Amino acid sequence: MKKLFIVVFIALLSMSTGVPAQAANGELKLPPYKKVKLGNGMTVLLMEQHEVPIISFNFIVKAGSVADPVGKEGLASVTAELLRKGTKTRSAEQLAAALDFIGGEFAARAGYDFTNGFAEFVKKDVNTGVTLMADALLEATFPQGEITKLIKQRVDGIKAAKDQAQGVIGTYFAGYFYGKHPYGRPVGGDENTLAAITRADVVQFYQSWYAPANMTLAIAGDFQAAEMEKLITDTFGAWKVKGNTPITIADAAPFQGKKLLLVDKPDSTQTFFMIGNLGIARNNPDRVLINVVNTLFGGRFTSMLNSELRIQTGLTYGARSTFDERKARGPFIISTYTRNEKTEEALDRTLNILQRLHEKGISEAELKSAKAYIKGTFPTSLETTDQLAATLAQLDFYGLDDSDVNSLYAKLDAMTLADATRIIKEYFPLDNLVFVLVGKASEIEKMAKKYAPVFEKKAITQTGF
Repeated sequence: MKKLFIVVFIALLSMSTGVPAQAANGELKLPPYKKVKLGNGMTVLLMEQHEVPIISFNFIVKAGSVADPVGKEGLASVTAELLRKGTKTRSAEQLAAALDFIGGEFAARAGYDFTNGFAEFVKKDVNTGVTLMADALLEATFPQGEITKLIKQRVDGIKAAKDQAQGVIGTYFAGYFYGKHPYGRPVGGDENTLAAITRADVVQFYQSWYAPANMTLAIAGDFQAAEMEKLITDTFGAWKVKGNTPITIADAAPFQGKKLLLVDKPDSTQTFFMIGNLGIARNNPDRVLINVVNTLFGGRFTSMLNSELRIQTGLTYGARSTFDERKARGPFIISTYTRNEKTEEALDRTLNILQRLHEKGISEAELKSAKAYIKGTFPTSLETTDQLAATLAQLDFYGLDDSDVNSLYAKLDAMTLADATRIIKEYFPLDNLVFVLVGKASEIEKMAKKYAPVFEKKAITQTGF
């Protein structure tokens, strides 16, 4: 009962909206925080928030799937998940039990650019919680049995995911668009690359990349900064200086022309498709203006895409567009799905909406609406301590600071229709597009070939992406 009470208590507190990032005058302002650099190179960010007795931790290790050796994609992801699977002093079960006893959380996962993890503890248990977090980060042992079990689960999971097109189409798009660029690698690996990963690979990746100079730890919650700084210094300060220099990758080249990949899923009654090209990096100076236009085009329920493809025609249950902002330029993607017999209509309407965006642009009323929408929704991403800690860690990783948040409203207010016209022309591709379709080839292949002069086809049953 004690364990259940603590877990429910944390869940309720975590849902609290008692950590406002919006000042009384309506302006958006990130709460103040302190940046500390330990002697071994580890970066620590401290933000006091005393509304609820919760302390949230978010860490970034500057190595994601872009650091995976070729042929062993998924290594960063596997390494991150194994942090909880045994240390020099605790087995996986003992570590889990110790976290559960105090109602604490700890997890890590790899993305393209970095490995991200979080932990959260009630204030009274923070010393114990930090000890457990450090044990997982600094003393992981990667037992062979846990590695074997995890890789089998991952391979089985990929095979199962291919039964649901929406779970894998993004990976197919990344591989087809980016090719041999590091962003073309599957973050979670595939059936072949996962099978090639050994314990020696995991240990080598961990020893190479999990190092203080590659680590940013952001902390937000109910603590005194001086006391927390001492706790973190005492716990992590002896971590030896080692590790590789973070990888720097170049932007991929935008694709010129049109090409299409059809992934044949013979039992599919629906076609899932993505259309896109190269997008932007996280530090792009136009990102606020791009978000405004994308909100109108495909970023909210009443967007142009969703209004026509879902609300007006019922071709789908959802259509959207996204700019995946990364260290280097991530993709811009339009995505939706429809019944096999409606595939051509859905594709035609999608492309027509994109054409209208370029020809007609947006109105003053639409611009005002998108600005108000962002001002109304963005602050909800900065309400809780875990959200704030994650924001601090990522701002630091991308070389940004609190002005990224604090200047948002001013940039929104200053945006004009002329800005919107420029953004549409510069960032929303029209003539150069990459298509990926996952569906029943016997019903849609002939139709699909009309959209691009370069046509490729593969079976979803093939290993890899």
